[in-house]
Amino acid sequence: NIWKDMTNGTRVEEFILLGFPGTWQSRVSLVVVFALMYTLTVISNTSIIVLVWRSSNLHTPMYFFLCNLSFLEIWYTMGAVPKAIGVMLGTSQTISFSVCILQLFFLLSLGSTECFLLAVMAYDRYLAICYPLRYSSLMNSVLSVRLALSSWLGGFLAVSLLAFLTSRLTFCGPDVINHFLCDIDSCLALSCSDTWPVELATFLVSIVVVVASCAVTLVSYMYIISSILRMQSAHGRKKAFSTCSAHLSVVTIWYGSTMFLYVKPSAQNSLDLNKVVNTFNTVVTPLLNPFIYTLRNKEVKLALGRAFQKK
Repeated sequence: NIWKDMTNGTRVEEFILLGFPGTWQSRVSLVVVFALMYTLTVISNTSIIVLVWRSSNLHTPMYFFLCNLSFLEIWYTMGAVPKAIGVMLGTSQTISFSVCILQLFFLLSLGSTECFLLAVMAYDRYLAICYPLRYSSLMNSVLSVRLALSSWLGGFLAVSLLAFLTSRLTFCGPDVINHFLCDIDSCLALSCSDTWPVELATFLVSIVVVVASCAVTLVSYMYIISSILRMQSAHGRKKAFSTCSAHLSVVTIWYGSTMFLYVKPSAQNSLDLNKVVNTFNTVVTPLLNPFIYTLRNKEVKLALGRAFQKK
């Protein structure tokens, strides 16, 4: 049938998302979990943005970047979870080719932007700890806005070519995607045209975005750790480490899963494993980030306490 479709020149214009196969009860249970985590993600990240906006003592570059990260997480989870819930309920299992490419572009762009933002936040912590007396002049409001804007533009521009190449692929059948969203590996697995240019572009974009931003983060933390170890006061070392421990936790979680998914020379065979890691990236991580920053940051906890006292 596939060969017949190819010879006739027909193309698949719509895909069926498989989601998580299983009994109706198991899928409903997953829907409840996804819906609960989605709601908590939106509420918690929105709360971070409102808290920083209303607390004058949090009007610093560090929390400006944190607001950008929270805003990104809201859109990142919105781009995946509502459709995933529809797929698991069986009410929205089909997705057109154009919408599939749009979702792929949207999620990959936001993921790339997050890599750049985390690198910028690491650089910000480097300046704050290694150059405390010159920090306010080095990381001023103008530079903060430029770095944040560059992260957003860089993230979307980096994925543009990849999304364009994917949109040029031909799909002759089958039309079932073993996922709850459109990702690169699923599209490559179903394409009946030459996928080598897309695989190469995926690898190169991954190197530029993930590895380069990770390198900036690692170098920044090498200098940070070196500076902390040279401090004479134990209290000073503890305070310096506490200012970057939350960011370091988020970096470890994000880069670990992202490198597994995208930094590879070709598409992996285990699409089921990719599905699990994508679930962690799109559902779990956006929920964890605000709680990590809240629980491990004294300034945020104090601002939160003052906000509740006012109410």
